[in-house]
Amino acid sequence: MNSLELAQACASAARDSKATDVAIYDLRGTSTITNYAVVCTATSVPHLRAVIRDVDHLVGERLGVTPVYAERTPQALWSVLDYIDVMVHVMAAEVRDFYQLEDFWDTANRVDAE
Repeated sequence: MNSLELAQACASAARDSKATDVAIYDLRGTSTITNYAVVCTATSVPHLRAVIRDVDHLVGERLGVTPVYAERTPQALWSVLDYIDVMVHVMAAEVRDFYQLEDFWDTANRVDAE
């Protein structure tokens, strides 16, 4: 399994958990900390908690991979799963709009999520 396959599996698991606006960004050559970023939106704190839980569980079940770090603070409205080569950001819509995380990355780096 390569980094892109892991990113796609994370994105698929987020969609399975009903996350919206799921996007994958290829950050190779741009970031020094990860190869891919998966960004998605949750609709509430319980939904954010469920998306993080489900991505962690489904990716672990499907690929046998677990995050090396998980920032599980849904009350902050932004949680992260760090798989080293892939970082998954689950954000509430208002936080995603406020921080505009994706503005740091060129839209040409957006990968079609399968």
